[in-house]
Amino acid sequence: MPKINAGRLLSDLRVLAQFGAHRTGVHRPTYSKEDMDSRRWLAQQYETLGLRAHIDGVGNVFGMPRSEGRSLLIGSHAESQNHAGWLDGALGVIYGLEIARAFGETPSCTGLPIAPVAWADEESHYIPLLGSRSFVGDVEEAEIDSAVNVDHGLPLRDALRGAGLAGVPRSLVEPERYVGYLEAHIEQGDVLEGSGNRIGVVTSIVGIWQYSIAFRGIQNHAGTTRMAIRKDAGVAAATLAMAIAKHFPEIAGPRSVWTTGRITLEPGALNIIPGRAEMLFQFRDSEMLVLERLHAGLRELVHETAMKTGCSAEIKQTSAGKPWHMDPEFQTAIESAAARLSPGAYVRMPSGASHDAQVIGRKVRSAMLFVPSISGISHHWTENTNDADLVLGCQVLADAAETILRGERK
Repeated sequence: MPKINAGRLLSDLRVLAQFGAHRTGVHRPTYSKEDMDSRRWLAQQYETLGLRAHIDGVGNVFGMPRSEGRSLLIGSHAESQNHAGWLDGALGVIYGLEIARAFGETPSCTGLPIAPVAWADEESHYIPLLGSRSFVGDVEEAEIDSAVNVDHGLPLRDALRGAGLAGVPRSLVEPERYVGYLEAHIEQGDVLEGSGNRIGVVTSIVGIWQYSIAFRGIQNHAGTTRMAIRKDAGVAAATLAMAIAKHFPEIAGPRSVWTTGRITLEPGALNIIPGRAEMLFQFRDSEMLVLERLHAGLRELVHETAMKTGCSAEIKQTSAGKPWHMDPEFQTAIESAAARLSPGAYVRMPSGASHDAQVIGRKVRSAMLFVPSISGISHHWTENTNDADLVLGCQVLADAAETILRGERK
């Protein structure tokens, strides 16, 4: 079995965290100077390993083996959320680098090709999952033309030009070249820590269904309009939020989650009854039947709320991502490695967040591994994982990678 170098792994994670360091986390938004410097550093590390390194037209960084055999992609995304954690995405990127190194140092594994990769903009600064979606051929030029940064409105084309990527071709997957794809990630929740487990074998990635719900009432004077005749759009939005909180637990699955992310009132003045309220809402689950049940339940609650409050209602579904299930044989390889290295401290579990693996899985077999997040914290600069768990996760993934590649040769 390949033996990872624990000190080197932790050192490289901390080197990557210096690109955009912010308190104990990082601020490395997509195509920022810090992001592109980190990608060029990764490409240099790949070249040092003897891999063919290149950065494609959307910023994906590839380290391609020079052998003719089918390789195993291992990676994640390199950019971060704003003022966020040092491990989200970075963990899987450095795992890919370290596993490629360990295979190269292990005589029995030198003929097993690992292709480390760092995807771009999984964090949706411009386009959600842009790098992996581009790689599988799911991004048209028109989408790139129209995309802008969600924080400051910079057009994506301008950002690519500023990053030195204008005119650089985008890489497209050739499925026959790859055995599959493995991704490691911090859990971003507290299931592993709370259950005393150290490895999560990801079974599926949730579908995320998002909605814009608008109520229209009658805007009027807050002091002179009798309560009996009011049609308050703000009350309608609040009534719906409470109805969801009461009813959704009755129809949800065991791991369903839902969030009212924003309620805005118009005109939003203290002494004016809101004439319009917009509510941004989402729910997530890994089973399509549950998603469909929640969808039907939400529409019914919107209708009931409109009837109760006298407001008109409009519901628009703005996304309907399908859940994705990980490759069963790859799951077994990860689980078997976890059983050897962390007996009794691993569990199969779904992912409650989106990841590049659900996109790459459309073209090649894919699987994921989780390590614990301390206190379940992520997308914040206090995000962290114990060093021992970081090392264990990489060794489990390395062992699983060997099993997968040797199975390909049989």
